Amino acid sequence: MSKIRITKQFSFETGHALYGYDGKCKNVHGHSYKLSVTVIGTPITDTNNVKYGMVIDFTDLKKIVKSEIVDKFDHATVFNKNTPHIELARELESRDHNVILVEYQPTSENMVIDFADKIKRQLPSQIKLFSLKLQETDTSFAEWYASDNF
Repeated sequence: MSKIRITKQFSFETGHALYGYDGKCKNVHGHSYKLSVTVIGTPITDTNNVKYGMVIDFTDLKKIVKSEIVDKFDHATVFNKNTPHIELARELESRDHNVILVEYQPTSENMVIDFADKIKRQLPSQIKLFSLKLQETDTSFAEWYASDNF
């Protein structure tokens, strides 16, 4: 049976700041992120299975990505927890803002690595994460491929 890749796209709004950066992105700002999630697997061949012919039900993939990424990061502000932005983060949290503190500089590159790890842990064993594309603006994005990370 052939291996098939399927892709589902998501969007969410997230703010961040890059501590120590030498450009405008050192300031707190936000993006309308677009995340494309591609998985690979073999379509189900059991004609008695309600998901016959599917690699994974798009609804099941959506549940994973929404719970691991979209629901957490949408309308949140992400800061590296090891920077002076921690004071700003605490102030925002005290005012009931959604703040995410991470172990890394919250660049698109590092976020896509984090997202890949989160999604891979939740996929059924017969489904593999093939790639992620995290688009920060219309012209800028970071990509993660399983084939580059084995």
